Amino acid sequence: DAKHLVPNKMRDFFCTINLDQEEVFRTQVVEKSLSPYFGEEFYFEIPRTFQWLSFYIYDKSVLQKDLRIGKVSIKKEDLCKYTGKENWFMLQPVDSNSEVQGKVHLELKLNELITDNGSVCQQLVVHIKECHGLPLINGQNCDPYATVSLVGPSRNDQKKTKVKKKTSNPQFNETFYFEVTRSSSYTKKSQFQVEEEDIEKLEVRVDLWNNGNLVQDVFLGEIKVPVKVLRNDSFQAWYLLQPRENGNKSSKTDDLGSLRLNICYTEDCVLPSEYYSSLRNLLLKSSDVQPISASAAYVLSEVCRDKYDAVLPLVRLLLHHHKLVPFVAAVAELDLKDTQEANTVFRGNSLATRCVDEMMKIVGKHYLKVTLKPVIDEICESPKPCEIDPIKLREGDNVEINMENLRYYVDKVFREIVQSSISCPTLMCDVFYSLRHLAAKRFPNDPHVQYSAVSSFVFLRFFAVAVVSPHTFHLRPHHPDAQTSRTLTLISKAIQTLGSWGSLTKTKLSSFKETFMCEFFKTFQEEKFTESVKKFLDDVSSTESKEPSGLSEPIHLKEGEMYKRAQGRTRIGKKNFKKRWFCLTSREFTYHKQQDKEPIFTIPIKNILAVEKLDESSFNKKNMFQVLHGEKPLYIQANNCVEASEWIEALCRVTRSNQKRLSFYHPSAFLNGNWLCCKATIENTIGCAPCTADVPIEIDGDRETERIYSLFTINMSKLQKLEEACGSIAVYQGPRKEPDDYSNFTIEDSVATFHTLKQIIDIVEKLNESHEKYRKKRSSSAKYGSE
Repeated sequence: DAKHLVPNKMRDFFCTINLDQEEVFRTQVVEKSLSPYFGEEFYFEIPRTFQWLSFYIYDKSVLQKDLRIGKVSIKKEDLCKYTGKENWFMLQPVDSNSEVQGKVHLELKLNELITDNGSVCQQLVVHIKECHGLPLINGQNCDPYATVSLVGPSRNDQKKTKVKKKTSNPQFNETFYFEVTRSSSYTKKSQFQVEEEDIEKLEVRVDLWNNGNLVQDVFLGEIKVPVKVLRNDSFQAWYLLQPRENGNKSSKTDDLGSLRLNICYTEDCVLPSEYYSSLRNLLLKSSDVQPISASAAYVLSEVCRDKYDAVLPLVRLLLHHHKLVPFVAAVAELDLKDTQEANTVFRGNSLATRCVDEMMKIVGKHYLKVTLKPVIDEICESPKPCEIDPIKLREGDNVEINMENLRYYVDKVFREIVQSSISCPTLMCDVFYSLRHLAAKRFPNDPHVQYSAVSSFVFLRFFAVAVVSPHTFHLRPHHPDAQTSRTLTLISKAIQTLGSWGSLTKTKLSSFKETFMCEFFKTFQEEKFTESVKKFLDDVSSTESKEPSGLSEPIHLKEGEMYKRAQGRTRIGKKNFKKRWFCLTSREFTYHKQQDKEPIFTIPIKNILAVEKLDESSFNKKNMFQVLHGEKPLYIQANNCVEASEWIEALCRVTRSNQKRLSFYHPSAFLNGNWLCCKATIENTIGCAPCTADVPIEIDGDRETERIYSLFTINMSKLQKLEEACGSIAVYQGPRKEPDDYSNFTIEDSVATFHTLKQIIDIVEKLNESHEKYRKKRSSSAKYGSE
């Protein structure tokens, strides 16, 4: 959210997230507010290098261009300072001289020259090679040129490169020569008597500009290099473009308002796979360790301050290697040992419940979409009033009608859920099967516990949570408005209650916190609800295969607006790009003139042969990719780098089992009678480059192991403390001397836990050495001015 925004009156605001100058996400518009609450979450992988993560607040305008109120820009290196906690940031003014991105490749050299009369002078040679990653100007590639200057107290010699048309990665390859010191025979032509400046005060300045043709040129960034660092040496390096020093001079920074952000940023330095084999093997053996509390995976959850940090990479790693079900069963059994009441099974935030939650989010995404998305869309797009709390009713509201509306929605959502068991992923069924039998074994005299063990996850922690926050589960692109959000909350409460009705009798209706919910549920007291829930829970906790048949409805995977190049049609001889609405399901990839219109082009998923990036040089456009199918390639331009990456990944994932996938492709387009990449003149000739985005690994095991190694490294002092605790328990069997040191740890078997800890510490120390070698190698190969 933001507060005290300028101008000091009610406006319509929205916020954008930018990587350098490239917008990757924007929030919905919050109308008529001075302190807008956005409340939106965006999770994304960053597919390229970047310098700044920036957030811009805009004042939405209907007739004119949206006005940028201010920005928060955080350097990539500083993101770790703010990660994982909320911070208020003062908005800074937006100044075109400070909006820069990209880098320039320079070679600088000082030469000594002997003049005709035998005296010595120095000459500076500046070779400007190329630039990379310059910003888009008004959504298009820029027309860049560079000025190269030698600047000192009494001189400013400037030269200029040629303008390169429509490119963000211009190749200049131009060399400029500057006289640094003049020979002693030189006589000043200037009427002003100025001393020769000292070489210590000279600097090379390179400024990048976008050629404005009829309008003013736009500043793209600059770099400065003191001549003294060259001495008699040559430097060749990439330099990151910097803002102008006189940019951002406004003194009114505290008047613009502030923005509250919660940023979580992780960056992984993943070594080759063989480095992780010891740690990976130790983690994968966890489910076989007796007791489970002595396993490496359990120790990880014990030493991490926030269990969530440990659970996410752990679940993904075990899932990737098909070891999750036995591990969940083992930690669930430990959980049940400490559970005294049958009606509280799996209600806490233990390692077992966190693992199941995370597993459901990962493997149940498509299941949620196919089950809930149509009904959630109906609720959000044509909402009916559903408020039944007398305190919150507005004037003119009819509580009976509202109750009928709510009943209609609850019935519909409930019916979709209890009829969805055939779509429930096999892995979820296997986990539920284990939990059901473990709970029944722990509480043999309670007939309901086998159902509540499963419903506590599938109803309370999966479907009910997805209903109340559809944006988090990608069921809706944006947060619903306040009224719809309240409706979804009421539906979610109802679904939780109906889902746990296997153990809920009529006499327990009085236990509702809200009287109005108790009144609402009196209309539900029918045997069929209990029977439907039992049948559904029986089905989803069975080990029989429940995968949907080929006749099931196609699953909606992704949709959005992009540009596509006309396939073969021309307008005045030139092939054109048009904005279209794209939709990907498990069955086909389509584009439409507008959202909700009939498709104008369809590619069945089984016909897609490859999905690859397209070289920017093909059409001088960024973020392009190609979908290769039976006809000509379909060339598509996404709106930003994150979107392009997500579309490529989604398309690759859904086509990974296609029989006729290509091994080679053309990275560039076929234009003017030949392929730009290999110059071949036959359009249907075999590709010249091996397919890179072949079958993406949905989970990168090495990356997850690297994250776990990082967590062990951060918590090394706790590992050592736990090791000491195990040693003292093993040696001294009487009362523990210093319980505060290890009373928070679970130590069932001190010898087995000690053995595991020793292995973890040894492995982490070896990996530390490998990372240190890599860091030294990287720093020694970096040159002055480089990244």
